[in-house]
Amino acid sequence: MKPVDVNGGGGSRLAIVFNGSPLFSGAAGSGESEIRRWILENDWLEAIVALPDQLFYNTGISTYFWILTNRKNPDHKGKVVLLDARDQWQKMRKSLGDKRKELSKDHIATVVKLYGEALAVADDAEHPLHAKVKVFANEDFGYQRITVERPLKLRFEVTEETLAALEASKVIQKLPQARIMFDAFESMGVTSWATKQEAWIALKDALVEAGSSWPTGAPFNKALRDAIGVRDPEGEVQRVKGQPEPDSELRDYENVPLGEDAEEYLKREVHPHVPDAWIDHSKTKIGYEIPFTRHFYAYKPPRPLTEIDAELKALEAEIQSLLSEVTK
Repeated sequence: MKPVDVNGGGGSRLAIVFNGSPLFSGAAGSGESEIRRWILENDWLEAIVALPDQLFYNTGISTYFWILTNRKNPDHKGKVVLLDARDQWQKMRKSLGDKRKELSKDHIATVVKLYGEALAVADDAEHPLHAKVKVFANEDFGYQRITVERPLKLRFEVTEETLAALEASKVIQKLPQARIMFDAFESMGVTSWATKQEAWIALKDALVEAGSSWPTGAPFNKALRDAIGVRDPEGEVQRVKGQPEPDSELRDYENVPLGEDAEEYLKREVHPHVPDAWIDHSKTKIGYEIPFTRHFYAYKPPRPLTEIDAELKALEAEIQSLLSEVTK
């Protein structure tokens, strides 16, 4: 794009033809999302126009025109127009591959006129094409991808399953007293403890009684906990340096609008269901997507059940009639 000069002249305006994928593909932080972010935060996106499907020879996909400019009019700065022109088409007399639709001169004139008056049409609820145009601030397409953590809760058990997990641990296998440890723990029978401290005291006593010493070091403690710790919603909260340890299996993600406070969102949407959840702000990412179809979605209620039932009965009667003719 040609840059704008110091006197405000120059600049460029261009249109790119895309399918629907660049509107939303890619999560926050991905290449696709970062490109959308770059375009929107630089205020280069003027509008996206959705045209009908089946306009091209070798594909029936829908088409979206992105209009980009670095010389927006003052009343358009910070705004993006979404224009729905998917109903502006006529059927071709003869299909050319997958191309079965075309825009007549009247359709083109309607779209061009609507584009030129987009801001005014969007503000005029009485305009006949008001529903075809929507105007958004650039920030409306941004969101925060937050990571919602929940604490790891465990109870501790010696069972056939946990002993098998312990025996399979490579950290435990390397210990000189590994065999003695397995035998000592196995001799305890099926045992359960509510807290890690209670479990470690009992296990240590069993190992010392068997004539061996209790291993030290973080790798051993982690391997032992991973083996005999069993996830339990009512279990003990595990802590690291005094803080709850997150459970990777319960980790979830939420998309929060860019202008909304993430903590307020957590209190409103998450805490009523899981009050012990928290946000790991170090993992928050900014993303951008343009959900075009969602903004222009119009709910259509399903047909009444009586109408569907009547149609099914009519079809059943027709099938019975055809079968009776075959079996005569």
